[in-house]
Amino acid sequence: MELQTIYNEYLNIKFKRGLPPVRTNPFEYGLYEDDSADLFLTDHPDETFTNWMYDLQPRDPHYVSEPNWQPVLADVFQQMDIYDEQVLYHLLFTINTTLSIHSYNAYSAMNEWMKSYSFLQLSHLSEITRLNEEQKHQLRDFFFFFYLYAHPVNEETLYACSFKGQNLVHTKTDISLEHYFTAFHDHYSTNMNEYSQQITIAPHDIPACKHLTLELLRCIEGKSAKLNMPEEEGLEALLPLINDVDQMLQLHDKNKPALFDIMKNFLTDARSTPYRDHCFTMLLQNYAAYILFFRFDEIYALVDYFEDTPVWCRTIINKIFMDTIFMERILRQKRIDITAYPNVTQFFEDEAKRIYL
Repeated sequence: MELQTIYNEYLNIKFKRGLPPVRTNPFEYGLYEDDSADLFLTDHPDETFTNWMYDLQPRDPHYVSEPNWQPVLADVFQQMDIYDEQVLYHLLFTINTTLSIHSYNAYSAMNEWMKSYSFLQLSHLSEITRLNEEQKHQLRDFFFFFYLYAHPVNEETLYACSFKGQNLVHTKTDISLEHYFTAFHDHYSTNMNEYSQQITIAPHDIPACKHLTLELLRCIEGKSAKLNMPEEEGLEALLPLINDVDQMLQLHDKNKPALFDIMKNFLTDARSTPYRDHCFTMLLQNYAAYILFFRFDEIYALVDYFEDTPVWCRTIINKIFMDTIFMERILRQKRIDITAYPNVTQFFEDEAKRIYL
């Protein structure tokens, strides 16, 4: 089972690409009536990869005046208390929802988009050569923040982890997530009889779930091969730039008009599908994350290129600033006063004006 195969199936369902389903044993996607979807265990059609451990959720010590129990894995992680255990469980649950498909309104749809996008970019960062280590470190923190923020998680969980090299660790205890997730699955796999009322899947399914969880974690940590967006007719110019950030950065630095031509040609082509639109949004957010994040004044070149086609310029500017809340955080982190860029803000639509001006 390759993660790329499951990821392709996730995109196929999410964007209704209409491709024949592929085998992803021991998991398979199941659809709900509202078009949401989850990874189900093939041998247990009522149980999902996300929820198989739902009844193993630790008791919440915040609702007990004097909590007096020990973490389940206290013997393995002596430095962990019951509050840490709850945070680590939330992190595990969050990672396992990465390939779920749920959106109920415009707010949740944006959150799901940002989480999915941040996950993909985290898988790419370690292979980018045209950014230095400090730049990659900044972006790794940026993307991981939004990966959690868009889940969404509570504030305690949002700030609970940090990167130690390429390892994600629970900052307070210095427990690596890989070590904890491995021990978590191994404990319940070894002690299935003790937890028979809480675990409804077969013993051999727990190692399969562990394997997929660790594959998702390694993607986030940048330890595995990057995930790629699959090909589709009409996206021949966009996808190489999305799947190879170095190629986009090189094109921008050596021939900006060529990059902007690709954006213009996409807008010129009237064909529209959810997947095509998603890829175009990804290209624009890559432009924001990998270029404007470090060199915001480069936006002058974009506006200058599209000055003769103000409708397209308006479309691109508003998508960059409004499709996600990345730009809000970039401006705040970099202390950029957007009102000092009237050539940009003149293209803001009403909602962008309300938020930024």
